[in-house]
This record gives sequence, structure tokens and C-alpha cells, in this order.
Amino acid sequence: MAASPSTPALSPLDTLWQARTLIWVLLAGEALAVVLAIAPGREGDRLTYFGVASLAIQWIALTSLGLLYLMRRGLSRISPPFVAQVGLGALLSSTWIVLLSGWLTLHEFMPVPDGGWMVFSIRVTAIALIMGLLGLAAFQAQWNAKQLAVSAEHAKLQALQARIQPHFLFNTLNTGISLLHARPDLAERLLLDLSDLFRAALSQRDPLRLEEDLSLAHRYLEIEQLRLGDRLRLRWEVPEALPPLSIPTLSVQPLAENAIRHGIEPSTSGGEVSVRVETVDGHLQISVANTLPPATARVASGHQVGLSSVRARLHAATRGRGRVDTRISDGNYVAVIRLPLDAGD
Repeated sequence: MAASPSTPALSPLDTLWQARTLIWVLLAGEALAVVLAIAPGREGDRLTYFGVASLAIQWIALTSLGLLYLMRRGLSRISPPFVAQVGLGALLSSTWIVLLSGWLTLHEFMPVPDGGWMVFSIRVTAIALIMGLLGLAAFQAQWNAKQLAVSAEHAKLQALQARIQPHFLFNTLNTGISLLHARPDLAERLLLDLSDLFRAALSQRDPLRLEEDLSLAHRYLEIEQLRLGDRLRLRWEVPEALPPLSIPTLSVQPLAENAIRHGIEPSTSGGEVSVRVETVDGHLQISVANTLPPATARVASGHQVGLSSVRARLHAATRGRGRVDTRISDGNYVAVIRLPLDAGD
């Protein structure tokens, strides 16, 4: 299910509130404290120095995360590269907050560092700045790589869609030609349904509301029923009130096309295609099932283009939360779109 226009985009800071990220931050802080404690030229008790450095680093890290958490709403509306720069500023601010708090509360109990507290603060700030700049450079490299991957995925999806549309067009035009002389009224109805389908495919509207995409699949199956006649039996199990959700354009129609091409067409006696919509465990499920052809039937092998396109578009639109599963059950081939209900309004 594609996020609707009012669905807020995920912020790159969202990963900071995950337990795994917090653990890695704490471990990285401990590693830095160990490096500082065993650095050459260090005098005095290294274990004590490690304890003080560890305490300061962890407080700086947690304070930085706290500042970013307080600013999360405002940061969710700006670009990720700028968020990374704000994160660097939060790190430096946290460093000075922790140093000032430490000096105010502990300066009477701790010996004065070499060069005085000011020199010590500048050294700690320099370390924080270097670490922050390294993190910022790593983020920028990762962000650029992610943008290139998104562009490549978008181009791949467009290519998959372009391969589906000609195949469907040729099948439908052949059906219209066969009906033109014998049943001109049905040929007119077929062409009207075809125009609606291609208007949706070429309008660049993506995503579509759930009821709109189901309507397009319904029109496609009506076209095929005109061509196949009694060989095709349709069954719809769709609730009157559908969730107000959106899905990528033409998500259901390719599954219905596969059901016709690989299930109904090869069988001389035809079969049934059923479309069912239901909610299960907080997910929307759209099932497209077709009767399996006899074992002796010649079934076109296909290239999984339609199924691959639906899978890829749903995966990209839901950031990996949606999927398409297929199975064979009770003599039927079933394709199931499973999408989270909280992905849209």
C-alpha cells in the first residue's frame, strides 16, 4: 500500500530510537574510551582515566540523542542531509553541556587537568568534532548511495510496467476484433472498459484508492469474460465498506491477468477466478485465486513479469512492509497481496 499524500515520510532519525542503535552507540562510546585510555603518553592510572572518559562520552552521546529526540518533529520536515548537520551541532552542544555540568559539580573533587579546564574542554571538543565529521561523511556517502539505488529501482519498475501494458493491449484488441461483427454492443462495452484501464495506466496517478484499483481489475475481468464466455466464472468477495487506503496503480489487475492466462485459457472446460478482500491481523489481504488447469493442458510458461512488477512496486511503496505471496491450495493457484493497514489514511 503506497503512502497517501498525507502520510508523513519516515525521518532518517527514526533509527536512532531503536534498541539496536542505542546499543551500538554505547559500545562505540566504550571503544573510544578504551582508545583514549591506552593512548601513548598517558600518565597516571589508566583504569581511572577510562572510567572518567567512559562516563563523559556516554553522557555526551545520550544528551545528543535526547536533544535530537526533542527536535524530532521539526527535523522530520527538513531534508536528511541537513538533519545530519543538525546532528553534528547537537553533538558539539552536548559536549559543552556535559563539560560545563561536570565542572560545576565535580571541579572541587577532581584534580585540574594538564593545561587547565579550558584546554581540556577544547581537547574534548576537538575529539567530538572529529568523530562528528567522520559520522557526517559516512552519512553523506550512505545517503548518496541510497538515492542512486532508489533511482535505479524506479527505472526498473517503469521498465516492468512498460512490458506488461503491450501484452494486455494486444489481448484486449484481439477480443474486440472478434466481437466487432457478431456483437457490436459488447465490442463497444469492451472498448469503453479498455479506455478506462489505459486512462488509469497512462495518467501517472500513483497510488490509486483501493476501490479504484479493484474497479479496474473488475473491468479487466469483464473484458476477459466477454472473450471466454462460459469458460470463465467470476466470484467476488469484497466488503461494501473498504478501508480508505491506497495501493500502487494496477496492482490487482496483473494478478487477475495471470489467473486468466495460466489458469483459465489452457483449460478447455475453463474454470473460476475469485477475488477476495479481507482484513487479517491488522493487514489488508487481496486474494486472487484461479482453478488449476488439468495436468494434460499446455500452459504458457510466462516470465513472471506481472507478478514481479506487483511485488517490486508494493515493496518500494511500503518500504518492505507489503508483500505478495503465492501458493497452491485445494486445486487453486492463489496470489495474495498483504499490506499493512496503517500505511495510509
